[in-house]
Amino acid sequence: MTRMPLTNTPKTAVIDDAPAVGRTLASAFGDDPMMRWFFPDDATREAGLGRYFTTLFTRQYGLHGVCERTDAAAAFWVSPEGAEKAVPDAETIRELQEILGDRAGVFHDAVTAAAEHGPAEPHWYLAVIGADPAARGQGHGSALLRSGLAKADAAGLPVHLESSKPDNLPVYEHFGFVVRDEFRLPGGGPVLWAMRREPRA
Repeated sequence: MTRMPLTNTPKTAVIDDAPAVGRTLASAFGDDPMMRWFFPDDATREAGLGRYFTTLFTRQYGLHGVCERTDAAAAFWVSPEGAEKAVPDAETIRELQEILGDRAGVFHDAVTAAAEHGPAEPHWYLAVIGADPAARGQGHGSALLRSGLAKADAAGLPVHLESSKPDNLPVYEHFGFVVRDEFRLPGGGPVLWAMRREPRA
């Protein structure tokens, strides 16, 4: 039996896609230093990440961001218009605290630290992007990056992201991002790189 190839054409992610989006991002971030900092237990990390990303999608970015997916990747973007609404509400914070357990304080400190290194002027924010490791090299992440960057370029705005994975920096640099800041998360957490891409005509 021949397997159908996975399509890497971006499409809007809708709330019904939440289980697939959660699974995909849980797989994608299993080796991410910041996510391993939030979810240090190897035995429960994938399940925790699945709940974490599903909650972010259904309660936050899926409602107030620009979310796209392919068959094996997903990306959450925030435009300047959605920035104020995309901040998690009290119920979302409670849900994330329950998912993170005794790591909730570490998460709060990391989010606060990252926010201090973000740009003040209007910009697009790439909050999350990840591809299932089984489909890496098939252009899923690149397709989602191009799609979001085209929207930012059309608005004439820069793009901001953070990454805790050194291997990802050259990929982002290939798409025009430049490292603007490097800092270690509080409490002995991993290093985070803040990156920026200027708009292109």
